[in-house]
Amino acid sequence: MKRMGMIFRAKANKALDRAEDPRETLDYSYQKQLELLQKVRRGVADVATSRKRLELQMSQLQGQSSKLEEQGKKALALGREDLAREALSRRAALQQQVTDLESQHQTLQGEEEKLTLASQRLQAKVDAFRTKKETIKATYTAAQAQTRIGEAFSGISEEMGDVGMAVQRAEDKTAELQARSGAIDELLASGALDDVSGTSKDDITAELDRLSGGSDVELELQRMKAELAGGSESGGQQAIEGGSGTGQAQGQGQEQQQSQDTPKFEK
Repeated sequence: MKRMGMIFRAKANKALDRAEDPRETLDYSYQKQLELLQKVRRGVADVATSRKRLELQMSQLQGQSSKLEEQGKKALALGREDLAREALSRRAALQQQVTDLESQHQTLQGEEEKLTLASQRLQAKVDAFRTKKETIKATYTAAQAQTRIGEAFSGISEEMGDVGMAVQRAEDKTAELQARSGAIDELLASGALDDVSGTSKDDITAELDRLSGGSDVELELQRMKAELAGGSESGGQQAIEGGSGTGQAQGQGQEQQQSQDTPKFEK
C-alpha cells in the first residue's frame, strides 16, 4: 500500500508539474496580494471611521459639558446652589466620558497610522512583485519560444518530428521509384525485358537505325549537290550563247551606220 501510494503521488506530481504554468501561478499570487492589500485598506477605512465617530461623540460631550457649566453658573446666580451642584456633577461625569473617548481616540489613531504604514509597505511590495512577475513571465515566454524554435530546428519536437518523417518517407519513395525506372530502362535496352508497346529497342537495333538514317541523309545530300551542279552548268552555257549573238548583231549595225555616213562621189 505504501508503494502504491508513493507511485500514485509521483504520477500525480508529474501530471501537476506538466499542467502547471508558472505565468498562471504568478498571476494568481499577484491576485491574492491585491486582495490582501484591499483588506488592509478596508481595515484602515474602518479604523478611520471609528476614529471619526469618536471625534463626533467627543465634540457632543464637550458641547453638553459647556452647557451644564453655563446652567450651573445661572443656578448659582439665582441662589439655587443645589441645582448648580447637580449641574457640576453631571459635567464631571461628561468630562470622564470625554477623557475615556480621548484615550480610545488616541488608540484608534495609533492603529490607523500603523495600518496606513502597513498598507503603504504592502502597496510597495505588490508593485515590486508585479514588476518582477512581468519580468519572469516575459523571460519564461522567451525561453519557451527559444526552446520550441530549437526543437523545431533540431527536429526533436513532436510536430516537426512527424513532418521530418514524412519528408524522409517521400525522399525514400522518390529514390526507390527513380532506381526502379532506371533499372527498367536498362533491362529494356539490353533486351532482357520485352516492350509490349513496341516503342523500345535494344542497343543494336538503335545503332542500326541510326546508321541507316545517317546513310539516307548522306544520299539525299549528294543528290541535292548534283542537282545544284547541273543547274549551274546549263545556265552558264546559255549565258555564253546569248552573249555571242548579241555581239554579232551589234557588229552588223555598226557596218550599216558607217555605209550610210560615207559620202558617195559621182564619176
